[in-house]
Amino acid sequence: MFKGLVRVFAAVGLLAAAFASPTAAETVRGVGFGDSLMAGYQLPPGAGFPDQLEQALRDEGYDVTIADAGFSGDTTAGGLSRLDWSVPDGTDFVILELGGNDALRGLPPEVTRDNLDRMITRLKARGIDVLLAGIRAPPNMGADYRARFDTIFPDLADKHDVPLYPFFLDGAITINADGEAVREKMMADGIHPTAEGVAAMVERFMPLMRDYLSRKGMER
Repeated sequence: MFKGLVRVFAAVGLLAAAFASPTAAETVRGVGFGDSLMAGYQLPPGAGFPDQLEQALRDEGYDVTIADAGFSGDTTAGGLSRLDWSVPDGTDFVILELGGNDALRGLPPEVTRDNLDRMITRLKARGIDVLLAGIRAPPNMGADYRARFDTIFPDLADKHDVPLYPFFLDGAITINADGEAVREKMMADGIHPTAEGVAAMVERFMPLMRDYLSRKGMER
């Protein structure tokens, strides 16, 4: 009987070890939290930024999942109001991309700054890492507005000591030799990226993700 009990306890121990396998424990769970630029406006399933980024990371051997919590038309105020229930417990990191609709509506940059500040504070209080994706104000808003708006993201990244990706649409929008914005990988509205544009955005975002995952001690 004693030998039988030993075998039973040994089997239970093996099952417990299997359920607590390093592979399951090492999965890094992210959320892409933003507006239509994150939600993949008018793109087919799987072509949005979170899906393409997740696939690119998995292709390189990273055990990462990235949920899409983008909501078209969202402002920073809207994001703040839905943050707690849109980002579930157990999330390791959030790519925070909001502010574009604030600028398009001409909302005070000080309000945008405060809303983003509060979102970062809330996420960090929950032990969730924040990767801040910057947005730039449209040129037609004027130099003063752009100066007040465009400094929001580097200032908050410095204040909260979080990684900053300076311009989320980089790749979909490129700057030519004359300093003009080229939007060949954008939709006809000039605001949203095509699937090819998202692919270019992901390619340029990957170095920041590799650096972040490396700092978390995650190997490919």
